[in-house]
Amino acid sequence: MEWILIAYLVVINIIAIYATIHDKRSAIKHKWRVPESTLLLLAAMSGCVVMYITMRIIHHKTKKLKFMLGIPIIFILEVLTVFCAKVLISCW
Repeated sequence: MEWILIAYLVVINIIAIYATIHDKRSAIKHKWRVPESTLLLLAAMSGCVVMYITMRIIHHKTKKLKFMLGIPIIFILEVLTVFCAKVLISCW
């Protein structure tokens, strides 16, 4: 069961990195962009840490408050969710 979770995290993080870099390149070339809602959805699907790091490295969306605050908030909510789930499971 653990390998499924690990595989999911690897895949979603690769997709998050790709989407972020693709959006940056598309912005430079004035081409079709990845919708912000898609980027935020990928962050919410556990891609927030690598997406945030990628955005900082390539200087993409670093002036957008929605991303610079939103992604860390998503991360905090994910950590709290996992913690609460572990507490609830251990109480059973």
